[in-house]
Amino acid sequence: MKSYSLQQLAPAMSGTLPQGGGGRVISSGVSTDTRSIPEGALFFALKGDNFDAHNFLSKAAESGAGALVIQDATNLPDGVPAVLVRDTLEALQALAKWYRAELGIPVVAITGSNGKTSTKDFMRSVLSQRFRVNATLGNLNNHIGLPLTVLATSGNDEVGIFEMGMNHSGELALLCAIGRPNVGIITNVGTAHIEHLGSREAIALEKGTLARALDENGTLLVPSDCDFLDDFRDSTSAKVIVVGDGSIRAENVTPCENGSSFDLVIDGLGSIATSISVAGKHMISNALLAAGTGAVLGLDLEEISSGLQDAELTSGRLRQYQSGGVTVIDDTYNANPESIIAGLETLANLPGKGGRTAALGIMAELGGHASEAYDRVGRIARGLGVQLVTIGEGAGSYGALQHFPSHEDAASWLSSNISAGEIVLFKGSRMAAMERVMKQAFPE
Repeated sequence: MKSYSLQQLAPAMSGTLPQGGGGRVISSGVSTDTRSIPEGALFFALKGDNFDAHNFLSKAAESGAGALVIQDATNLPDGVPAVLVRDTLEALQALAKWYRAELGIPVVAITGSNGKTSTKDFMRSVLSQRFRVNATLGNLNNHIGLPLTVLATSGNDEVGIFEMGMNHSGELALLCAIGRPNVGIITNVGTAHIEHLGSREAIALEKGTLARALDENGTLLVPSDCDFLDDFRDSTSAKVIVVGDGSIRAENVTPCENGSSFDLVIDGLGSIATSISVAGKHMISNALLAAGTGAVLGLDLEEISSGLQDAELTSGRLRQYQSGGVTVIDDTYNANPESIIAGLETLANLPGKGGRTAALGIMAELGGHASEAYDRVGRIARGLGVQLVTIGEGAGSYGALQHFPSHEDAASWLSSNISAGEIVLFKGSRMAAMERVMKQAFPE
């Protein structure tokens, strides 16, 4: 964050200064965690159903907080300036919204059921060829994470890339109001979080919030195979760019040992041979979204190609490594039906003649749609000739011949029955902790 005095920051949060200190300058950003407060940072004492950071105000002060944002002054330590607000979470969001206006830089917002983080990783690499970029770290893409990401943007940054996640109706409207994107990316519409939203149509309506948030000077990029492309096009006043079969596309795609090579074609710029270092048709789609954004922001083909080739994806996204001659695909970060199907198709289409195995954990937040989703994934796996090994309570619904209740039993079976030359994919929802099975069975 840029440097501001508390006297400048307090009005942005509709706050008062009960202990004075309006001249205190905050120059090292904000924090919500007493374990990692940068010296002089503004500490927000958030309060939730099961926690209250107001109980740790003294620790925050001792850890180096330059000032505190509070909604209850009862435990306020002496000697530390504070901003008293009605609600600390709302204050965090309000400050981020104010600061976004202060930044005056283009912002790219990414939403979708799958592929947000991979698209962000490609995009950060592409845009970094010319610009100083701040992009979402980890999974800081919700009503708390996005404000923290916005406020982490420095005065030297020239572009912001912000993921916007959701699992309930109405959440994206708040995030768009804070981030005020100039470029919007909708990676796809799947069935992630269908338990809360009820149908793909309802999910699409929520994702379309991003399209509706863009004005006539904005740009929306959507893959050509998105079922709801026409709905998004009709709902926005922004320019719409279609990637895949549209004005930005990949031709002459060739799977490689650790990725894909292809000719990147951008109408108006031309064509260039390039590659990405991760396998999967869906990863090419994510790369094209990043390439299109680069073109929108004025990059040339050489810069875009270099960015795609240099991109390093966040851990747990189709990363490959070797263990005792076995090729391991680490796609353990999270899972929903569409992302598992994409992983299975990637696994089946990789070069090589060795056997293919998918070790799968549960898929979360499916509600009453779970049975249908597990059946669909299981049928597709068997149709692709992939051996299924499932792990944990609930994962038996895939219909695999090999199911194990514990991580340890699954790891033991896999290490004994998967031979050199074979390929094994690990995937499951975050709570399934499939990385534990993977690391135990096939250590790097």
